[in-house]
Amino acid sequence: MKIVKVTYTTKAEYAAQNQKNIQQVMTDLHGINNKDIMYHACLGADGKSFTHTAFFKTEEAEKVLQAVPSFKSFQEQLKASGPEAPPKQELLTLVGTSKELHN
Repeated sequence: MKIVKVTYTTKAEYAAQNQKNIQQVMTDLHGINNKDIMYHACLGADGKSFTHTAFFKTEEAEKVLQAVPSFKSFQEQLKASGPEAPPKQELLTLVGTSKELHN
């Protein structure tokens, strides 16, 4: 399993659009219904800092996410918006979970 965490901070005026873009990605992922991808996006208390966490059961699952058109658009628009803090990626190791992942 591969776990990727990405954090960044948008400009305040872009935060609402970023949330809409994330919602479109989530809608598309629901439609794909790939059980090997679990993806979460959260908004910080400041209303402009975002944390995304993706759990991929396989390398192929990661490629599926990267190929989703709304995900590509989300990434392009975020970059073009000139975020206050650019995306920082970190690989994580799962220590424990309260529910089974990728059933």
